[in-house]
Amino acid sequence: MQRAGVRALALSGTVVLALVAGCGQSAGVGSGAAQGASRISTGDHSHPLEKSDIPWSGSPSPFNAQVKLTDGRRVAMHYMKGKGLLVQDYSPKAKGWSKSALVYKTKTDACQGITLKAKDGTVAAFGDFGVYCADGEPPTESVAAVATGPLTKWDKHLTKDFDGWEKIAVAAGGKKVTFSRGGDTLLWTKAGGFPAAG
Repeated sequence: MQRAGVRALALSGTVVLALVAGCGQSAGVGSGAAQGASRISTGDHSHPLEKSDIPWSGSPSPFNAQVKLTDGRRVAMHYMKGKGLLVQDYSPKAKGWSKSALVYKTKTDACQGITLKAKDGTVAAFGDFGVYCADGEPPTESVAAVATGPLTKWDKHLTKDFDGWEKIAVAAGGKKVTFSRGGDTLLWTKAGGFPAAG
């Protein structure tokens, strides 16, 4: 009787472990993920909307940006001094924001503003940073980022010593995003992500 009880207990423990392992597998980054992809766990949506801690005279501050998706979700980004570019997403069902998470980590100064665009479930953004941007110097780091679906994983691309992207064009269906500045372009596709760094 005791031996049968121990065997049943061990078997139920194995089933629980298998279920936990299976859940972890389905939540992970899929194969063929684009280079520079970072997973951001959004967790629950019971947090307040955060704002940049960088002083700005006037309103609104360019160091905060927000975009609304057609399904009622929202994405907000902000710069934090000495941290970089952070993101939160809003759930209309929970009526709250996710915990703030880093999209791009840097200790350099924030440059210019954040641009966000959403179309057909795809959200694209860019932001710029530089060693002396607070003193009026040009950016030394220009970051492009794209997320789809549950918005828990952001594909990123860094361009160094570049004046920064000016426009974002999201194609119908959200399968392609083009970042542009003058004659320079950067392409992201849902199938392949960003091009590998050269």
